[in-house]
Amino acid sequence: MQVSLSARNKLIADLRRQGITDERVLEIMQKLPRHEFVDESWRAEAYKNKPLPIGQSQTISQPYIVALMTQALLEGDRPRKRVLEIGTGSGYQTAVLAELGISVFSVERLKALSEVARERLRALGYRNVHFGYNDGNAGWASHGPYDGILVTAAAASVPQPLLDQLDKHGRLVIPVGPPQNQVLRVIDRGARSFDTRELATVSFVPLLEGRA
Repeated sequence: MQVSLSARNKLIADLRRQGITDERVLEIMQKLPRHEFVDESWRAEAYKNKPLPIGQSQTISQPYIVALMTQALLEGDRPRKRVLEIGTGSGYQTAVLAELGISVFSVERLKALSEVARERLRALGYRNVHFGYNDGNAGWASHGPYDGILVTAAAASVPQPLLDQLDKHGRLVIPVGPPQNQVLRVIDRGARSFDTRELATVSFVPLLEGRA
């Protein structure tokens, strides 16, 4: 598929206008082929700043939300070398993290999506991504603790296993709340407690239990 440079440039300009300032994130999203992460019928829409369906009642997140969550994860002077991603989905957010040189441990509860994302990311040359097929509420304890955890579905409340799997000074970025009232939270683990701030109002599919 031929993708015009102007479409990518417009997307990056939109992200800048919406407050994305991390040049690492902007550079990655400028070059990353988002059209490779959606079905062919949606590829003409790939560089528009909106979510798109990927099957299984799931979506590839709006580029702004991907950029916002990634920027929030990276913010500050703490390196994020090992990151747990809950909800592999299409693998697009996974690829953004992998492009940063992070070792990504990505968990997906929908087997069909997990398999497609694994094949896609391998074909694109990523070797720093580890795939798990499981209930994301449980995290992936055997590979923890993590410098960062990023959740791409909205939890009714923050799952305790994810907090437990954060390393000291680790950061969790997670949407929380019911469908009509979700907020994106950034939770930092301190020496004795967790510090929480709310970043934005968001709209995500729910974080469900079990595997399918």
